[in-house]
Amino acid sequence: MNTQFKKGVLELCVLVLTYEKDRYGYELVNRISEKFQVAEGTMYPLLRRLTQEGHCSTYLKESSEGPPRKYYKLTETGEAYMRDMVKEWTLFSQGVDEIIKEVMNGERA
Repeated sequence: MNTQFKKGVLELCVLVLTYEKDRYGYELVNRISEKFQVAEGTMYPLLRRLTQEGHCSTYLKESSEGPPRKYYKLTETGEAYMRDMVKEWTLFSQGVDEIIKEVMNGERA
């Protein structure tokens, strides 16, 4: 998948997944990689930025599998931002789908 395209939707995926429940970085990488490949090196700068912008907060939680894990929790500001992004994504993706269907169904001029 095109790297620039993937970066554009990665933020939305992270916001939606942390809305569902608090998550740690590696868990987000694994969950998103079930749908499309994402590198850890891409995830952590994004999580850092979302935290600096106030969309996420963090806390440490003990892990039975090693050192404590840093969890990311969506803030109220982050939830509002996520809802706006979901609306934008829905309109955008519907428009793209319509264009693809029109052209692929032979409706082009």
